[in-house]
Amino acid sequence: MCLCEAMSETDIFKVLADPTRRAVLEKLAAAEMTATELREGFAISQPAMSQHLAVLRGAGLISERREGRYAHYRVAPEGLAPLHAWLAKYEAFWPARIDNLRDLLREMDQ
Repeated sequence: MCLCEAMSETDIFKVLADPTRRAVLEKLAAAEMTATELREGFAISQPAMSQHLAVLRGAGLISERREGRYAHYRVAPEGLAPLHAWLAKYEAFWPARIDNLRDLLREMDQ
């Protein structure tokens, strides 16, 4: 069983609470990369990067593809599904709030 199957949105938020892991995920959103490529711009060791990648993989947020001795990492969009479901609960609040803000700004302009 994949660890990502047991991950709740709370668990994923905990994984993404680390700023380095968020930055790694953001870099991977742009392109597939090796751990060496990912380390560029970070002041961390290779073992530290490996640990961050292992946590992100365990959360189901990234996947790994082997090519020879190199591992290539990419975002696993399906891993973000619990977060999307959590955010969707609150999506209904925004249209009404934006309409209220629009009305308030119109009143202020008059």
